[in-house]
Amino acid sequence: MDEGPDLQLFDSPPEERHPGGSARVAANAPLAVRMRPASLEEVVGQDHLLGPGAPLRRLVEGAAPASLLLYGPPGTGKTTLAMLVSSAIGRRFVALSALSAGVKEVRGVIEEARRRLTHSGESTVLFIDEVHRFSRTQQDALLGAVEDRIVLLVAATTENPFFSVVSPLLSRSLVLQLRSLTDDDVRALVRRAVADERGLGGGVTLDQDAEDHIVRLAGGDARRALTALEAAADSALATNDGTVDLSTVESTVDKAAVRYDRQGDQHYDVISAFIKSIRGSDVDAALHYLARMIEAGEDPRFIARRLVIHASEDVGMADPTALLTATAAAQAVQLIGLPECALNLAHATVHLATAPKSNAVTTAISQAMTDVRQGAIGAVPAHLRDGHYTGAKKLGNATGYRYPHNVPEGVLEQQYPPDELVGRDYYEPTQRGAERTLAERVPKLRRAIRGSR
Repeated sequence: MDEGPDLQLFDSPPEERHPGGSARVAANAPLAVRMRPASLEEVVGQDHLLGPGAPLRRLVEGAAPASLLLYGPPGTGKTTLAMLVSSAIGRRFVALSALSAGVKEVRGVIEEARRRLTHSGESTVLFIDEVHRFSRTQQDALLGAVEDRIVLLVAATTENPFFSVVSPLLSRSLVLQLRSLTDDDVRALVRRAVADERGLGGGVTLDQDAEDHIVRLAGGDARRALTALEAAADSALATNDGTVDLSTVESTVDKAAVRYDRQGDQHYDVISAFIKSIRGSDVDAALHYLARMIEAGEDPRFIARRLVIHASEDVGMADPTALLTATAAAQAVQLIGLPECALNLAHATVHLATAPKSNAVTTAISQAMTDVRQGAIGAVPAHLRDGHYTGAKKLGNATGYRYPHNVPEGVLEQQYPPDELVGRDYYEPTQRGAERTLAERVPKLRRAIRGSR
């Protein structure tokens, strides 16, 4: 199922709403549009932004208006919150599509906002969804209007704005991060849609196992849940008495129900079996558990994080490229999303499962941290301390430091650890994979550095 961004709701020319009201929603509009909250009280989730004293709550209740950057996963309410803020502070609301709007369209909205502000005193909220899709030039075109408060910008993005939004726009905006909805949040929205006159008006009955499956499929995305519900309800009304059961949901969204509770035992059991299968080098079992998680609607970012951890925890220096593959897969998940990112996760899973294994990195950092926690810290040797500030040499800092590149071998005798830890070994390479070479090299390096030939 497509989980396209909110910007699909807005086509060019820009959509406009006026203070105190909302655009008329057609009876045949998608269920997700019809069920868009009409007030803050109907918003589910995001308590950290809407609770007493929270940023959006203060803005709605009369705090000085500020341009906003709403950052969060799809289906978490970015468009809804933008519209509600606009309505609450009594401003005209204009939405642009980041896919179809260019500099010309942005400047057209700004000029109209300037004209209205000058002639009637009417202020404008400009909503731009997926603002990271705008080029730097397009983003720069907003700066003057935001600075002069010609428009109050509310921009939404699914990508980290600190990487995708130009710094001048960031500095003029309040960045608020939205969180994925919990299963309870999604369940509440689904039940409301079944009963509410704006939604299905009680025209269908939703079986418990069908509701559970819709919630699993949603993965914290309200739009995905309501789209699945609408498809299943249409099928139920056309083929039976309006009862939405599990088979109806399965047939309409083309997903098999997998016994999997994202907050329960199955969540922990399956991810545990996944990691242990990779650690045990059983690539086929690992792919099976990966497929179960993907089909059950597990957050692919969670799977990617576990692969990145495993690459260092259980493969380590036995195959130094494993971490590169896992990290690349995690980045691909962010860029691509499901369903295509399943290929990237499978790629990393196969690499890690078939790689030689070593936990030497894990053991080394664990032992080092244990020593530190037990007080084995000691002073940094004087010759290793920073010597770049005035007076450093008077304190003896950096005096006597020997530069390794000055000798042909690039390694020379010199004390690096505190006195208390001289001679303490943490990293012990195995004889597996690339660590076989390190198992020969590390002892030689220690002898050269410590002066024991």
